[in-house]
Amino acid sequence: MKSTITGWGKCSPQSVMTNDDLAKFIDTSDEWIRQRTGIEERRYCHVNNSDMASVAGQHAVACAGLTAKDIDVIILATCTPDSLIPSAAAHVQKKMGAVNASVYDINAACAGFVYAMEQGKAFIESGLYKKALVIGSEHITWLLDWSDRGTAVLFGDGAGAVVLEESTDETEGEIYSFVNGLSSEKLEILEVPNFGSAMDRFKPDEAAKIKWTFEGPEIFKSGVRAMSNASKEVVQKSGLKEEDIDIVIPHQANLRIIEGLEKSLSFPNSKMIKKVHRYGNTSAASIPLALVDAIEEGEIKGGETAIFTAVGAGLSWGACALKLKNDLTPKNTSDAKIPEFDGTAVDTIMKAIKYQIPEKLEQLWKPL
Repeated sequence: MKSTITGWGKCSPQSVMTNDDLAKFIDTSDEWIRQRTGIEERRYCHVNNSDMASVAGQHAVACAGLTAKDIDVIILATCTPDSLIPSAAAHVQKKMGAVNASVYDINAACAGFVYAMEQGKAFIESGLYKKALVIGSEHITWLLDWSDRGTAVLFGDGAGAVVLEESTDETEGEIYSFVNGLSSEKLEILEVPNFGSAMDRFKPDEAAKIKWTFEGPEIFKSGVRAMSNASKEVVQKSGLKEEDIDIVIPHQANLRIIEGLEKSLSFPNSKMIKKVHRYGNTSAASIPLALVDAIEEGEIKGGETAIFTAVGAGLSWGACALKLKNDLTPKNTSDAKIPEFDGTAVDTIMKAIKYQIPEKLEQLWKPL
């Protein structure tokens, strides 16, 4: 049995935070951010992670010509769930009305969506489930330290999703194979330490004093190397040749990392999808967000062979090789959306600003 992607969808919050907006309360500038990251803007969410995930899921399910009740399993890749208990996927099931679905979360940080897709493929091809909804969704701005410009400027919120089903004909596409793994010797180069059961929850304000460990130069080198090696390996594992690859969708962490990967790979006919300028780093949501935009904007054509590749904290890494179905016309559409927000992107994080950098409040209302 073979599996394939039959539907796709996204949720992108309405509140846009530009580099100039960030410069009003962080010691940075549009030029500084663009030169180092390629990011121009990002979206900030005013609702819960599961709200975005359920909207993306509803669009993907409609695109596949299904209803929520048709879904057998929901796999939600995220490191920013609404709650520890129950899973964020449980909230998604309720909000979507996917009453027949088994559900769970998976956390492989920025590589989570590729990990989740591998599990979805296994479920479909084993015959255990017929229709899997795989979602990458992050409310990562909730987790940021706004006093640290090195990380605060990088991230945004969003969600993307795909539906996986059996492929019975070569025109329906095929998910070929995966290469996933983790290099634990790099575990400490990117982490949010002591946020979980290791945290002293009886220490005043401990949860509010979030500090990231983020070794940028090492993340760049390790990230490019891991995604490059995984991409080349999954091509070989799938029985493909490098010239067969039409599209590469990498984790949208940073334009410099994506460009480094582009130089490292030797796929002569491939196009590298780049959407990081629009969303920033959305962690597990970045690949499905880029996929949906690339399809809707005509950058990806039906029947093309693609590589998804990602790297995240851990150091988790992975890649997937697949062929998209020939006809990328959605079978149906959904009008699902998150509630409107009567405010700005800054308003979504105002509590954090008041707590973490109160001295910057006056600057928010001053012109640059």
